[in-house]
Amino acid sequence: MAHRGMKFGIFLAPFHRVGENPTLAINRDVELLEWLDWLGYDEAWIGEHHSAGWELIALPELIIAAAAERTKHIRLGTGVTSLPYHHPFMVAQRFVQLDHMTRGRAMMGCGPGALTSDAYMLGIEPSTQRPRMLEAMDAIMRLLKCEEPVTMKTDWFEMRDARLHLAPYSDPHFEIAVASTITPFGMIAAGTHGVGVLSIGAGLPGGPEALASQWKIAEEAAAKNGKTMDRKNWRVVVNAHVAEEDEQALLEVKKGERIETQTYFEDTLGRPPGRADDPLRDGVKMGTTLVGSPETVIKGIKRLLEYSQGGFGGILFRAHEWANREQTLRSYELFARYVMPHFQGSLGPIVGSNVWARDNRKQVFGSTVEAVRRAFTDFGRAAPEEEIRARTLGARDIDPPR
Repeated sequence: MAHRGMKFGIFLAPFHRVGENPTLAINRDVELLEWLDWLGYDEAWIGEHHSAGWELIALPELIIAAAAERTKHIRLGTGVTSLPYHHPFMVAQRFVQLDHMTRGRAMMGCGPGALTSDAYMLGIEPSTQRPRMLEAMDAIMRLLKCEEPVTMKTDWFEMRDARLHLAPYSDPHFEIAVASTITPFGMIAAGTHGVGVLSIGAGLPGGPEALASQWKIAEEAAAKNGKTMDRKNWRVVVNAHVAEEDEQALLEVKKGERIETQTYFEDTLGRPPGRADDPLRDGVKMGTTLVGSPETVIKGIKRLLEYSQGGFGGILFRAHEWANREQTLRSYELFARYVMPHFQGSLGPIVGSNVWARDNRKQVFGSTVEAVRRAFTDFGRAAPEEEIRARTLGARDIDPPR
């Protein structure tokens, strides 16, 4: 029961190979959200990107609106809205509307913008993105209070007596989280406002070991600003794929992982080539990658919890298409069936009941043979021993044929 209530979901950038039908790719993303909803996943965070050809969703709020109509329970957030790209008043307005349209299932993820090529096309200097994100967050948080008009003027936006004409559906407002990589910036931004964290850097080399120190940065920033941080609102983002056996899981994703890494991250975005001979196995060893059987993935999550030195509220899989469609959907199903229950507290009573029945089977079930015999004899029929034995071993008590 130690980890009861942990949340599970995906961080859907998304990643689609150049050359695929983009219309179908976006439709598959929405279909995936429907599948996750059916399986009982808690949430999905959908990314915003505008260039480079792989991450096709330009306005995740549109995906959220579409998916909300096709799902029942899963919560849907932006992973993330690049705040320097938008006037903060318009961001606040859009999310308040989504909050109402989804009956409180919408969430807002915040970030400075991940792709330099996006900022370049918008004429935004990379050095200004983080300061602008902080200014936008400040404006949005003030607007969401719905207490007094907000007047602000910066070098890139202005608000004059701005107020929301629609209060949030959620009380006091929809959930907000900040993306954090390897720098202190994301944690400081989250702590400043006492909001949640999406630790994307946990999936990078050295990320798991840095979890505890990263969280400490957020707590210190919160204390300086009169806020508090809640570990339940801290999500850790990692790569994952589940199959029945470890080697099967590694085999299913090996080729796809190499294609994505080499053609997108290295050839397109310019990340230096990795030197590892088997990066997937190395990732499993480092704890940045959860690829394997359900048992292996369970151990990996437990190790991440230990690294955090106090726990976190959820695990998000960086949604990828390393494996084929059937294997990918099967991976999510296996995780939901065999991994989630270990961290949601649902297995304790079931296991306890099974252990009790096994330990007390002679005492509890010892009179079953005589009870079955009486069920025959009391109603005027002699009972063959083999039939008594069959019914005692699990056949339901159905009236015998006459």
